[in-house]
Amino acid sequence: MQRKSNFAVYFLMSVSLALVSCASNTQVARVQSDSTIDLNGKWNDTDSRLVAEEMVKDALNQRWIYKYEEKKKTPTVIVGKITNRSHEHISVETFVKDIERSLLNSGNVEFVASKIERQQMRDEVEDQQENASASTRNDIGEEQGADLMMTGSINAIVQQEGKKSVIFYQVNMELTELESKKKVWIGEKKIKKYVERAGARL
Repeated sequence: MQRKSNFAVYFLMSVSLALVSCASNTQVARVQSDSTIDLNGKWNDTDSRLVAEEMVKDALNQRWIYKYEEKKKTPTVIVGKITNRSHEHISVETFVKDIERSLLNSGNVEFVASKIERQQMRDEVEDQQENASASTRNDIGEEQGADLMMTGSINAIVQQEGKKSVIFYQVNMELTELESKKKVWIGEKKIKKYVERAGARL
């Protein structure tokens, strides 16, 4: 009986050591931030960046911009609400920042801060009225208004059969004039991913 008990103890110790050994085999490698790594087919940073760049490029190549060129005016754009309607968690904030960066870097439009950012700045300007010197304080009511707002949504459809699945993303974006409420551009970008998962390994 004692021998069986000792064997059980040794067996449990061996299993524990094996599990610890497996857990310690994790390896981490630093890669370029713009490299494409797709581990599971879900929306990732590459999708966010490429979709933002392509949609902004398409929006700025449409006829609506000629109206501002004729007036010799650079249109001012603000990014409004972008909704995640997909089945998975998507960092919409990251996507919004990718769009803002693409708009700003295009050089074709001017860009104003979001509603939340503007409120923070208004609080700062109000504080300056009492606490900053007259030569350094900023005036209230001197904000630049936006001419157009960009809004949109991210949608997804998943088909799965066994270990195989197809993930389909569709991003819809619109650009609307704030004064007239006319939609001057509607764009969409589609991404389809085929995922085949390997069998479980012991």
